[in-house]
Amino acid sequence: MSIKSERISDSLIEQISYIIANEVKNKDINFVTITEVKVTDDLSFAKVYFTVLDETKKDLTLKALQSASGFIRHELRDRVDIRQIPELKFIYDESIEYGQRIEEKLKEIKEAE
Repeated sequence: MSIKSERISDSLIEQISYIIANEVKNKDINFVTITEVKVTDDLSFAKVYFTVLDETKKDLTLKALQSASGFIRHELRDRVDIRQIPELKFIYDESIEYGQRIEEKLKEIKEAE
């Protein structure tokens, strides 16, 4: 990833998080954390990875984020200084769950010794 792409990704994380927390009025989007944004080299597409506090609501939150993506893109136009705001695709970030499962397995192994 180029330095420009990294800078834009960091800016998108910050601004999307702010927009979700303060301006999106959907009740289904609560306690969402944007963990990473991966932008294509031509800046036309961005994968936005997120987690939620209540994992049982991740599908509901994903649908709500997808429906709010147009509003979020519109708000990003005024906040991020790039020519074209990328299309946003929201993806649930499973890396935290994966890390917790590994930690649990390591704990089990240690207790079994």
